[in-house]
Parts: sequence; C-alpha cells; structure tokens
Amino acid sequence: MAARIVADGRVKSRLRSHGSLVLLVAATVLAALSSCRSTGPATSPLSTGADKDRPLVITTFTVLADMARNVAGDHLRVESITKQGAEIHGYEPTPGDLRRVEGAALVLENGLNLERWSDRFLAGMPEMKRATLTAGITPLPITEDAYRGKPNPHAWMSPRLAEIYVENIRQAFSQLDPANAEDYRRRAEAYRGKLRALDQELRSELATIPASKRVLTSCEGAFTYLAKDYGLDEAYLWPVNSESQVTPQRMARLIATVRQRQVPAVFCESTVSDKVQRQVAEQTGARFGGVFYVDSLSSPQGEAPTLLQLQRHNVRTLIQGLKGGS
Repeated sequence: MAARIVADGRVKSRLRSHGSLVLLVAATVLAALSSCRSTGPATSPLSTGADKDRPLVITTFTVLADMARNVAGDHLRVESITKQGAEIHGYEPTPGDLRRVEGAALVLENGLNLERWSDRFLAGMPEMKRATLTAGITPLPITEDAYRGKPNPHAWMSPRLAEIYVENIRQAFSQLDPANAEDYRRRAEAYRGKLRALDQELRSELATIPASKRVLTSCEGAFTYLAKDYGLDEAYLWPVNSESQVTPQRMARLIATVRQRQVPAVFCESTVSDKVQRQVAEQTGARFGGVFYVDSLSSPQGEAPTLLQLQRHNVRTLIQGLKGGS
C-alpha cells in the first residue's frame, strides 16, 4: 500500500440517557469541568551537532516518531512537533515549530482528521513533502450521532494496523532516500515482527478476562480499533479528546453502562484531566483503575516511552483493573 506523499499543501449497547439521571449528573459535570485541565502546546527539543547533517523528518506526534525511528535507523533524524504529554487534537503550533518544519525533508502525519491543525500549519509550504500513514487503512467510524460518518483516527492502537503505518513509513523513506531503501526494508520488517509478537502477547493476556467482563471504559473513545481486535466492549465519556465535549447526557450514559455491566474499574488518558471520570467512579462504585497512554508517549523514564511499551502498559493496567487488582 503506497504511502501518500502530498506536495501541494492542500489536505485532504447505545444506551438512552434517562432524564432523571441526566439531571442528577448535570451539576457534577459542570463542577468537574471547571477544574479540568489540558496539556498546553509544547515542542520537542532540537537536535544538535552531527545529527543535523542527516535529513530531518518531522512527525506530528510522539507515537509516530517512535515508529519512524525504528525504520530510520541512523540515516534520518526524526523529531516530533509535539513533545511527550501534549494533547495533539487541539495542538497550537508555535513559531519555533514553524522554523523547524521549514528545514524538514518530510512530514509524517496520521490523517483521519486527527491533526487538522497541521493542514493550516503547512498551508504556506506547498512544496513540503508529506506522508499520510493511515493510507490503505479502512477507518472505523465514530458511532455517536454528532460525529456520524467521521473516522476514528486512533488506528495505531491496533498492533495489526500499526504494521501498515510501518510499511507506509518504509515507502516514504525509500522515496526520500533511495540509496538506503534496502536498510529501511530490513528495519521495517524487523519492527513489524515485533508488532506481530505484541499482537499475540496482548491477545493471550486479554483471553484471561471473561467475555462478560471485557468492558474498556475510558475518557476518550480512542480504543475502537484495539477493542475490535481483541473482542472488547468500549465505553467512554467523549468520542475525541476535548474536555468541553463532556455533557450530562454522555456522563449519564456512561454511568448507566458501568452500573448495568457492573464494570469494576474505569480509566482515563494521560493527556486530559481525569476529574470527570473519577466522578463516574464515585457515582457507580467502580474504582479509578489508572492511566492509559494513547496520543502521547511518556518520558523515557515513564511507563510508556515507546509504542510497544505503551500497548503493554495499557493492557496490563486494564487487566489489573478488571480483575480487581490494586
């Protein structure tokens, strides 16, 4: 599947909320939102020294940078516009980001409406080469009525689909730097092997959870692809990360799901406030089971410094929560 390299600068158990429950949680939502926080824009540090002799590849967020580095080896310098912990959906690029991208040979982006800010950001650089890493993936739609027809952008959360990302990276790098195409092929195949092994590992671990208990309850609906892979039911507060999207109706619906399915633990993502999700836990008797990583890696010293470690952390956190671990 060919990676799309764009050089023209243009881009391309529903549950009814009962009225009484909606009224009950409305005040809670409004109070919780007043104290919610989001991670502000931030940039990755610039490389120095001999690194600058290599062609620069920019990615829109840290997960893509990790995948790209596995393929690039020592041939290319890969940097992420956003740094660890940044919320990517509503990111606001800085003048420093613009200066850095102007020196790049290639920009790698997810697509599927994830980085709408990057279209505006790169509009003034029509000659900039861009590769969309979800090319060739059939997106799963967001099922909520307000978003009907829009794709869920979090395809990298499926290890199987992450292999397509890696192949698209390989093709983009081979077009950019044909002299090292064979090394990119070898490195991409080695990394895809790790993703295949991860897929089997996660499948085996999740098989220990009874089917009736396989409910993944998060803040953002970012686990649709992973849930499909491993037979999980997904429940969430909002379909895409924006804390302003928490409504009494959505919160009431999630509370009803947690109660009806007797979900023992709920979770939230690292890049948004967990305040409202903790309110869901309090009102249902569930525990707050911990933090998932989705849109951003952790620091190198953290729990999810690579995509492979991110997936392992998330699944083990989920299993521990659903089995009632502390």
